[in-house]
Amino acid sequence: MLSKLVFKNTFLFLVLFIFSCGNSVKKTEVGQKEFKHTIPNKKLWSQGIKTGADNYAVYLPLLENKKIGIVTNQTGILSDGTHLVDFLLSKKINVRKIFAPEHGFRGTADAGETIKNDKDVTTGLPIISLYGANKKPKAEQLNDIDVLVFDLQDVGARFYTYISTLHYIMEACAENKVLVMVLDRPNPNGNIVDGPTLEKENHSFVGMHTIPVLHGMTIGEYAQMINGEKWLKEGIQCALQIIPCLNYTKNLSYDLPIKPSPNLPNAKAINLYASLCFFEGTNVSVGRGTSNQFQIYGSPYLPKSNYSFTPKPNEGAKDPLYNGVLCYGEDLTKVTKVNQLELKWLIKAYKGTSDKSKFFNTFFTKLAGTKKLQEQIEKGMLEAEIRASWQEGLRQFKEMRKPYLLYVEN
Repeated sequence: MLSKLVFKNTFLFLVLFIFSCGNSVKKTEVGQKEFKHTIPNKKLWSQGIKTGADNYAVYLPLLENKKIGIVTNQTGILSDGTHLVDFLLSKKINVRKIFAPEHGFRGTADAGETIKNDKDVTTGLPIISLYGANKKPKAEQLNDIDVLVFDLQDVGARFYTYISTLHYIMEACAENKVLVMVLDRPNPNGNIVDGPTLEKENHSFVGMHTIPVLHGMTIGEYAQMINGEKWLKEGIQCALQIIPCLNYTKNLSYDLPIKPSPNLPNAKAINLYASLCFFEGTNVSVGRGTSNQFQIYGSPYLPKSNYSFTPKPNEGAKDPLYNGVLCYGEDLTKVTKVNQLELKWLIKAYKGTSDKSKFFNTFFTKLAGTKKLQEQIEKGMLEAEIRASWQEGLRQFKEMRKPYLLYVEN
């Protein structure tokens, strides 16, 4: 019954977006052939979760005789490990170019590292970087594309930049009459909605929209929200089609088959990421330059303790914070899985730091999306009091997101 219900919901959304893809784009403008919905082959259904990439009975017919661009990285794989680019080429789909987000097509670049345009050594396809100066595809980069396929694994946090790349992709495609096809993937942080809501004046690439830190949506659902709320420039909307996951509900646990970025190496790091990422706006290390990124924290300015580490250069952290310097802090590798945004470690570190005036930096407000969180911590407010201040924003967000949800809860 559950599979039937999920299929019914996703089928209705597919039909909706095929026949009403946006106010300013007609489906005949996207390509010569109309896009038609194809019901998945029943043989594809199983008890296991299938990502949008594995839901190929739906999207392959829609890509035939089209010129295709792909926004992806190392996470764009099918269940058998085949990369989406290789899979589409094996099916004779006319893939013209690859667009790569932060960390690059292979996903090995440092956070914030400038990525240059390149060529894929395996396929010979051009790779266009969407990180650095060129976060939004230019018109000339889309002039030979009918459909831009988006397949990136998100982790459900506002400041994880793949959803910012999604925004700019949708905006560029709306302006250039290109259809965006999102191959959906489960949110490894499930349905957790928590944290302060971003205030518009703190908009940045690590916080594009007025949503909480943990939004509890898949990237396909989030794409629908961007379009439906008219968050693109001047309220434009893109032609959008979501290829849904199969056999997925929001309460199901989902461990990623491949790390989504160099410093999120495992399920524990992904679960703690939203809570520990606040340290990126302080003088505290989150373990970049170790093998336990986003599972530990520490600095030379915290009290000596039984736990210490010394960051050293490694993949994804060529020059980590406190490179070669002994840091004292806390090991969280064994903590129980969290089901909310935790502030206790941030508050504990602030209280313990030797010079509180040097604890926060200007990046903290961008991550928090508000100046209030820093002010609340500096005033010594209890975590319960801080959390209470989020509740009205969370209530409003949960109400806003209802029309865009594709998957039921158990």
